[in-house]
Amino acid sequence: MLQQPRFTSIPTRKARRWLIPGEEAISPAVQVFLSQRAFVRICAHAGSDLENEVGGWLVGVWCWDKTRQEEFILVQAIIPADHTRNGSAFLTFTHESQLEMLAVMEARYPGKHLVGWFHTHPRMGVFLSGYDLFLHNNFFPHPWQVALVIEPHSAVGGFFIRDQDHHLDGRHHYGFHEIHNGLERSVVHWKNLELAQANLAAAKKEQLR
Repeated sequence: MLQQPRFTSIPTRKARRWLIPGEEAISPAVQVFLSQRAFVRICAHAGSDLENEVGGWLVGVWCWDKTRQEEFILVQAIIPADHTRNGSAFLTFTHESQLEMLAVMEARYPGKHLVGWFHTHPRMGVFLSGYDLFLHNNFFPHPWQVALVIEPHSAVGGFFIRDQDHHLDGRHHYGFHEIHNGLERSVVHWKNLELAQANLAAAKKEQLR
């Protein structure tokens, strides 16, 4: 079935922008907006096995802002992959795990998109290996689908997003927009991220009130 984006306004006013230092010089094809609930669930699953790789799928909505002519995704939920073959440096999504994912998508998330996938790299850092790139390009071929890698021991992570020419670089990762819906407290704790200057200025302004 041909997937179409949802036409809606980009929710920058309801989000904090977390950056990887230096990423503003690069322009990815889409922006990533991640709900606080999804972030907490991702971190919980990433910490469920600190010796072997774990992963799963990112569920949400692919969107287009007509006014700003910007493409973005909303990551609203995750589906942990339970039936995998894994080790300290590999993760394989089995046929059983993919069937379970499709069943969960149909039962719990009708009308949603599979906007990407995530997995951990225990003690290895944040990057996409050659095998990771193969998986992404073959099973997540749409320009708006992303890959997230987390290193749980160091509490770091980042999104891998295709560029405007639809090329994916396994060495360059990005931060995201944390959707807070008016909540003052952030749940983001990854040490390789920094808050965007606009959000810092807004926080200082609030403190002076």
